[in-house]
Amino acid sequence: MKRFRSIVLAAIAFTAAVPLFALAQASAPAPSSAQPAPIRALLETRDVDGAPGKQLVLGTVKMPPGAVAPWHTHPGDEAGYVLSGTLILKQKGHPDRTLHAGDHFFNPSGLVHELLAGPGDEGGSEVSTWVVDKGKPMATPAPQP
Repeated sequence: MKRFRSIVLAAIAFTAAVPLFALAQASAPAPSSAQPAPIRALLETRDVDGAPGKQLVLGTVKMPPGAVAPWHTHPGDEAGYVLSGTLILKQKGHPDRTLHAGDHFFNPSGLVHELLAGPGDEGGSEVSTWVVDKGKPMATPAPQP
């Protein structure tokens, strides 16, 4: 019974969070036909105990060769870990960082940033955890700084 309850709660959380990712992807600029798009997967969404109005979201992003997640912000903090390949993280006011499997990064709430697949034909992937304002889009497009 306990396992069934956990599965039902996870299914409800997933169903509630899918619109957040749909909004984020719908509001992002459409990539050109020559530029592959990032592949996003939402894994988990939960309310944050003791922080009313906050939600924890766990997801992955696969960046095929040439993919770009264009300049954007999040309505909360993001902590990420590179799973494979090479990624380039651009953050407003900071030097570009080349990240490899095993590296981690942090984007504070509202920081304008962009993620690119590294050079070559491998691309890369990462997993991130966001603690964001509940009910807001996961990402908002931002102009290039």
